Amino acid sequence: MILGIIGALPAEIAPLLAHYKDYETIEFGGNTFYKVKLANKTAIIAKSRIGKVHSALTASSMILHFGCEKIVFNGIAGALNPTYRVGDLLFASKLCQHDVNLSVFGYPYGFIPESETFASSDSTLNAVAKQVAKELGICIYEGIVASGDQFINHKDKKQWIRETFKADAVEMEGASVAVVCENLNVPFCVIRTISDSVNDEHLEEYNEEESGKRNVAFIIKMVEKI
Repeated sequence: MILGIIGALPAEIAPLLAHYKDYETIEFGGNTFYKVKLANKTAIIAKSRIGKVHSALTASSMILHFGCEKIVFNGIAGALNPTYRVGDLLFASKLCQHDVNLSVFGYPYGFIPESETFASSDSTLNAVAKQVAKELGICIYEGIVASGDQFINHKDKKQWIRETFKADAVEMEGASVAVVCENLNVPFCVIRTISDSVNDEHLEEYNEEESGKRNVAFIIKMVEKI
């Protein structure tokens, strides 16, 4: 089985590469992919870069070129749910694109014709995430994740996304990976560590490196079980 693991930022894949140590480096599609041979599977790890276009390209490359049969996205997200705190972990039950706006044609926000507003993640992979959390003795939330090509740090915009999509967290890549996987019939899950709270407008709480490290042990454990 070939498993794809994606992080948007260098800090989100560097600890994985440090853990696995032995990997093959492959250049493809303007990106670098790292091939790790494990006992009963192969892992393809890549930094997608920020945004929906890059993450969609990376997910497509993993599936169509490297033959990945399942995709796990690992990264950080900003909280929209007021109960979430920095360092909390969640998996996305479903994802949407908050910056899609065809409302002038009568469509709801986030909806694209011949598509759906929400893409649902894989229940089996999510069950693995819940089992890993239980074994590690940590809490993992289940929530709706909204994606868009904007870094959202204003309270009014956060509130709008929360109210419009009932979303619990916001980031810049997950929904595009979800659309790719859904259209290519590849199971996926999106694991996010909360990097900033719903009230944080000045990024005082945001720490890319520390937030990116928080769920690496979690992802490694998931890889073992998938």
